[in-house]
Amino acid sequence: MEPGNNTGVPEFLLVGISEDPELQPLIFGLFLSMYLVTVLGNLLIILATISDSHLHTPMYFFLSNLSFVDICFTSTTVPKMLMNIQTQSKAITYAGCITQISFFLIFLELDNFLLTVMAYDSHIRHMEPENDTQLSEFLLLGFSEQAEIQPLIFGFFLSMYLVTVLGNLLIILATISDSHLHMPMYFFLSNLSFVDICFTSTTIPKMLVNIQTQSKAITYAGCITQMYFVLLFSGLDSFLLTDGLRQICDHLSSPVLHGHHEPPALQTLVLACWIMSVLNSLLHSFVVLRLSFCTDLEVPHFFCELNQVVHHACSKTFINDMMIYITALLLGGGPLTCILYSYSKVVSSIQKISSTLGRYKAFSTCASHLTVVSLFYCTVLVVYLSSSVSQNTFNCNILIYTVVSPMLNTFIYSLRNKDIKNALRRLLGSTPGKESVDPLQ
Repeated sequence: MEPGNNTGVPEFLLVGISEDPELQPLIFGLFLSMYLVTVLGNLLIILATISDSHLHTPMYFFLSNLSFVDICFTSTTVPKMLMNIQTQSKAITYAGCITQISFFLIFLELDNFLLTVMAYDSHIRHMEPENDTQLSEFLLLGFSEQAEIQPLIFGFFLSMYLVTVLGNLLIILATISDSHLHMPMYFFLSNLSFVDICFTSTTIPKMLVNIQTQSKAITYAGCITQMYFVLLFSGLDSFLLTDGLRQICDHLSSPVLHGHHEPPALQTLVLACWIMSVLNSLLHSFVVLRLSFCTDLEVPHFFCELNQVVHHACSKTFINDMMIYITALLLGGGPLTCILYSYSKVVSSIQKISSTLGRYKAFSTCASHLTVVSLFYCTVLVVYLSSSVSQNTFNCNILIYTVVSPMLNTFIYSLRNKDIKNALRRLLGSTPGKESVDPLQ
C-alpha cells in the first residue's frame, strides 16, 4: 500500500464572483435578498402544508420536503459567502471546505431525487383515478396469537433487546474513552454499534408495547415511518460491515500505516454510507406512498416489513417489486461480494503469520465474523429476493437479520476482541490484562 499524502492544507481561498471592492456591497445585497426570499418562502410552504389538512397529500408531502432541502441547500453556501464579504476575507479551512462539499452534494442529490419523484407522482395522478379510500391502520400479527405464550415472547425479545442496547453502548463508550482504540477499525465498529441500537429500537419496542397492551394496531403513518427506518438502518448495517472489514484488511496488509488515515476521510466515508442509505429508504417509502390499500391489513410480522406491505396493496406493484429486487441485489449482493473478497485477503494475510497459535486465533476470529456477516446478508437476500419460502421460514429470516444479528455483533466484536475487553476493564475501573497487538484477535 502507498503511504498517505501528509501535505498539510490549512485553508482554501474562495475568490467569489468578483474581486472588485466597489461591487461587493451590491453582491452582498443581491445574495442576501435572494437568500432571505428563499428561506422565508420555503418556510411558509412547509408551515402551510403541515397546518392545513387539505394539503396532506403525496404531492404536497414531496413539496414540503423539497422546500426543506432547498433551505438547507442555499444555507450550505450563501451564508459563508456573505460572511466572507462582510469580514473582507476569502479563507475557508480545509475541514470546512470538505464539509461544505459534502453537504452541497447531499442536498443537490436530494433536490434532483425529489424533483424526479414529484414528476413521477404527477404523471401517476393524471394516468390513474385517485383512490379516496383512507387506510387508518395495519395490524401486526407478530409470531403467535396464542395468549399463553405472549409472556414468553415478551421476555425473550426484551432480554435480547437489552443485551443488544447495553452491549453496543459499552462498545461505543470503550472506543470513545480509550485512546488505544482511536483507529479506523474501531471508528467503524462504534458507528456499527450505534446503528445496531437504532435498528433494534425501530422494531422491538413497538412489539413489546403491543404485547403489553394486547393490541396489534399500528397507524398508517407509523407503519410507513417504521418501514423507512428499518430500511435506513439495515442499509447502514450493510455498508458499515463492508467498510469495517476493509479496515481489517488494511491493518493486516500494512499494520504500520494502520490508524494513520486522515479523520476527514473516514467521516466522509461514513457520511457517504448515510447518504446512500437515506436515498434508498426515501426511494422505497415515496413509491409505497403511491399504493392504494383497500381495508385494514394484517401484516404477519412484528413490524412493517416492506415486502409484505407492498404485496398487500390493491394497486399495481410492478415498480415496487422491481425496485426491491434491484436494491436487494445492489445493497445486499454487492457488499457481500466485497466482504467475501476482503476475507480472501484476510486469509492470505493470516497465512503469513509465523506463530501457529496466532494463525489459529486469527482464523477463529475470522470464522466468527464471517458467520455473523453471512447470517445477516443471506437472510436479507432470502427475505427480499425469494418468493417461494414458507411463512415460518420467512419469519425466521426476518428475526435473524433484524434482532439476532445486531445482538451477535456485540459478542463477536467485544468478547472476542482483547483490545475492546481491555478498554472495557479500564472503563469500569479494573486492571486490564496484557494488551493485544492485533485488533482482529
